[in-house]
Amino acid sequence: MPTHHEIKRLPYTAQQMYDLVADVGQYPKFLPWNSAARIRSRVPVTAAGETGEVMEADLVISFKVFRERFGSRVTLWPVSKRIETEYLDGPFRHMRSTWGFRDVEGGCEVEFFVDFEFRNAILQGIIGVVFNDAMQRVVRAFERRAAELHGPKF
Repeated sequence: MPTHHEIKRLPYTAQQMYDLVADVGQYPKFLPWNSAARIRSRVPVTAAGETGEVMEADLVISFKVFRERFGSRVTLWPVSKRIETEYLDGPFRHMRSTWGFRDVEGGCEVEFFVDFEFRNAILQGIIGVVFNDAMQRVVRAFERRAAELHGPKF
């Protein structure tokens, strides 16, 4: 089961980065291998005194001859600036990810964690070889998108 955990400081506010990651419908514009996104539903949720939103979404991942749709439940917590994703259906045996954002001097700290496993052993073997590089490319894509939307801040 590949996992990836990364903490990064970026020169943007936690709110800017939270909003960017929460905007799942825009992913095909900038995320590698993401060719389509569709929001199925949005429902308010409250837990531990915080009001958030549960979104069910489909993403289409395309890589060479591989093209798969998968569904996920994305829980958005705007006050604590957390985003939790869990797998619903598609090519994975399981998948979950979390994003956390907090303001720090000069910008924000972004924490990203993902854990997943494909059902197909061949796909799992392929991704195992390039997994860390692929996850770093995904995180860098969010960084580039932030720079496009908010300007480079150095």
